Amino acid sequence: MDTLFWFRRDLRLFSNEALIQALNNGAKHAIFFVSEKQWQQHQAAPIQIDLLKRRVTYLQSQLADYGITLHIIEAPSFCDCTRELINFCKANDVKHVIANTEYELNEVNRDKAILHECDELSITFTLYEGDLIAPVGTVKNQSNEMYKVFTPFKRAWLKQYQDTHFSLPQWPLTSDPIEFDESDLLKSDGCSDKWPVDDETLSTVVDNFICDKLTSYDDQRDIPSVKGTSGLSPYLALGIVSTKQLLINIQQRYPDILTTSKSKTFTWINELVWREFYRHLIAEFPKLSRGDNFNEKYNAVVWRKSESDFKAWCEGRTGYPLVDAAMLQLKQTGWMHNRLRMVVASFLTKHLLIDWREGERFFMQHLIDGDLASNNGGWQWAASTGCDAQPYFRVFNPIRQSERFDPTGKFIRKYLPELENVPDKHIHFPHTYLAATGKDKECYWPAIVDHKAARERALAAFKV
Repeated sequence: MDTLFWFRRDLRLFSNEALIQALNNGAKHAIFFVSEKQWQQHQAAPIQIDLLKRRVTYLQSQLADYGITLHIIEAPSFCDCTRELINFCKANDVKHVIANTEYELNEVNRDKAILHECDELSITFTLYEGDLIAPVGTVKNQSNEMYKVFTPFKRAWLKQYQDTHFSLPQWPLTSDPIEFDESDLLKSDGCSDKWPVDDETLSTVVDNFICDKLTSYDDQRDIPSVKGTSGLSPYLALGIVSTKQLLINIQQRYPDILTTSKSKTFTWINELVWREFYRHLIAEFPKLSRGDNFNEKYNAVVWRKSESDFKAWCEGRTGYPLVDAAMLQLKQTGWMHNRLRMVVASFLTKHLLIDWREGERFFMQHLIDGDLASNNGGWQWAASTGCDAQPYFRVFNPIRQSERFDPTGKFIRKYLPELENVPDKHIHFPHTYLAATGKDKECYWPAIVDHKAARERALAAFKV
């Protein structure tokens, strides 16, 4: 054995340039580490770990069809990964390890330690940037610094790629199947079963979105009661599909997509560029991985410590129906609509004045698409502490958000059936109606905070 490929959160075959390079180098073996302790330290949601394990099991089978052995090895922490990788290389005469870069601080430190160990043993350790279209450090301003505002980053990103039609290297192998045994380390409870992991189904999902929903995405993406989003975020978070792969598929149907950034068709591409932006940030500013405010002037904000309010938010019992329905969607499905993520994050950080880190952690513990870079970026945006954040004086009104994006209460009623019979005009804040009909206590709980008073409290806290 000479070349080894190391799978991480890049759990795909045909759009994985690093893997294809390893195969071109003659690799017939790959490795994946099951790091339960590290995943727990990173607050990874059980539903996401289940999806990951199901996908690795699928990959093991697919690779075996091409004569490639995927070794599943237990390595509880990143320190164990280093030791186990080096031991594997020694035992199997591996001279070259190929993998894709991960940008979070712990992962970067792990790779530095591995690179040092590999140098000592004359093993080449090569990292590709398979999770990004624009490699880290290639989109800089005129001062050769990382952009701290999204819009100029996007302009520079588009200028760099607007004339590019992307392609991926061809899969280099023909079928040469081998036998394999499924690893006991990949057994799980099946809580992610509603999310398919096979390439055939995923290809259909991607094609259906591009052909049927991409043009309507701009109009429907903020409506939680309809399936207007792509539903691909869990697969992007685990590298089951890549940003480049999706862009290639879109370019096949819309060849000029990168030169039409003001069109509605471009709106979803804009979200992919946001994803790139947050990854560049977390690579450039390691403090984001440590939970620091990006904007240090907001270190002076004094956050409230209210276990009862935080518990009410977590359990979907704030008394604001859209907030509560969104939190119940998260707890019941492991996913939350993007518009609602902004609403509930604003509510926690502005209405309740609770530290954004508490919300960030809770999301990671429950989201099937949990991803540190995007999750951190979104929470700091909502809390007004981040790079390119909403101004601190902008406080989402949950009632207005509900009236605008769930006007008939269709989404609210799905997750709050106790409000089924509340008329549409009262569904967004039903307390007065319920009190008048004598159903207040038995039908719904009171609001834990008044919107106007909460807004004034948040403005006072942030002005400091």
